[in-house]
Amino acid sequence: MAAASIGQVHRAVTRDGLHVAMKIQYPGVADSIDSDIENVRLLLDYTNLIPEGLYLDRAIKVAKEELSWECDYELEAVNQQRFRRLLSGKEGFYVPFVVEELSSKRVLTTELISGIPIDKVALLDQETRNYVGKKLLELTLSELFVFRFMQTDPNWSNFLYEEGSKRINLIDFGAARDYPKSFVDDYLRMVLACANRDRDAVIEMSRRLGFLTGMESDIMNEAHVEAGFVVGWPFSKLGGYDFRSANITRSIPNLGATMLKHRLTPPPDEAYSLHRKLSGAFLACIKLQAVVPCRELLLQVYDRYSFGEDEGDNLPSETTISRAKGM
Repeated sequence: MAAASIGQVHRAVTRDGLHVAMKIQYPGVADSIDSDIENVRLLLDYTNLIPEGLYLDRAIKVAKEELSWECDYELEAVNQQRFRRLLSGKEGFYVPFVVEELSSKRVLTTELISGIPIDKVALLDQETRNYVGKKLLELTLSELFVFRFMQTDPNWSNFLYEEGSKRINLIDFGAARDYPKSFVDDYLRMVLACANRDRDAVIEMSRRLGFLTGMESDIMNEAHVEAGFVVGWPFSKLGGYDFRSANITRSIPNLGATMLKHRLTPPPDEAYSLHRKLSGAFLACIKLQAVVPCRELLLQVYDRYSFGEDEGDNLPSETTISRAKGM
């Protein structure tokens, strides 16, 4: 059915008639990760293609860790079962079950499901595209700010839309990770600060999260804040944000070049996969040319969020503070 760099997916039927998808890993892939990535590092070092501000060593470290997770199908099975439980009561989503007796470290067997990927949904009517865009962003916000557990591969083929049931079938959970509560607390504060164009709060949260050291130049701080405002723009006003007419990705490259030149510290490890997923969600909405009530979705999450070190902490909500800032 499909093939990628790690393995192949085959359609199969069990002896009792169940139609399944079997993902089978290529021999030796897991064992070659470190050496393959080191070869890439040597090539990049030799060609001097990577600017210092990218902090290649940190990126390589994170890549090795995450690729090792993707090669462990037993871990992926656990991730998939966990997402199936988390999304069992969430309307519009479905996670296929794992056939445990036909799965192992290098073989993963799951219920076979159908649907069309995001790039094919882009050919459907506007109402459907708006619905799918909204559900994808809703899912992304829930993963980070409700579950604190995210599938971080935004590949469009991992989201299969089933027209008859208006359901998004989710597959491929090899790239998934937890996020610490303290990180999520401050990240939610930063997203809201970006949406509200609150410069001081963006700087403060960025320092607390580790994106900034506090010793950056004014040029770096301004580029960082402006990049945050660009990404926060869809969340800045109530009503549907029209991804058809406002491509936020056009504003990022120049700011990114400035930040690469003036950055003093690599981003926190959590940011690599998180920003890949958030970028993927926005790019999917752009591909769909969807109109999505982004701010409403963010505020729904924020209003229900409990800040504090433990899930059980019922600390005073920050909603009143945020409302005073124009929410």
